[in-house]
Amino acid sequence: MNNDRLEVERTEDGSSTLYRKDIDEHYHSVKGAMAESRHVYLDMGWRLAAARRASVRVFEVGFGTGLNAALTAEAALREKVHTKYFSVELYPLAFELAMELDYDKSMNFYEAVNRAEWNTAVEINDYFTLVKISADFLAMELPEEIDVVYFDAFAPEKQSDMWGADVFARIYGAMAPDGILTTYCAKGIIRRRLQDTGFTVQRLAGPENGKREILRALKIKSRL
Repeated sequence: MNNDRLEVERTEDGSSTLYRKDIDEHYHSVKGAMAESRHVYLDMGWRLAAARRASVRVFEVGFGTGLNAALTAEAALREKVHTKYFSVELYPLAFELAMELDYDKSMNFYEAVNRAEWNTAVEINDYFTLVKISADFLAMELPEEIDVVYFDAFAPEKQSDMWGADVFARIYGAMAPDGILTTYCAKGIIRRRLQDTGFTVQRLAGPENGKREILRALKIKSRL
């Protein structure tokens, strides 16, 4: 990624995000980057899976700044849930730019997940192993038996090809029974595409002071 396209901006909860000028899009909610990541992905996704499994396999669409990975690494260690975390990114950020966000000042593993080598399994702590994949999500082979999907691509109007029915079908096929997909996007067309794929879709309240709704999609065993 050309760093000239990106600017660091402060969000309303005090945490930072990146603004991508060429597509007029932020990496996180301007209402609160940290709050959004914790609520949408950790609380509504990972924790639900962790409550019923001794180990969890996560697949993240869009490594971005590494915020979701760092938060999950902290939770995995704190709650002692073995987590293998796969994350794909076509345009990785420069390490120096990721550090400008200052997440490392409040999180133990933010620097570690950004320093981790790409395309190899790296143990971040005793309960969290990270596999950062430098690839085109639309062309790659997905990991198998995924328990949780963090669907964190740029908005549908910015990256429409990332939100197609064929994309959700591929993900559905790679997920384990009772798998969970969470996303910040609650648009009706996305909800219907997820439902048409076979997911049971829930509209949930968004983070406090943030978006009104988010989506959680479940792969129910009985539908296999």
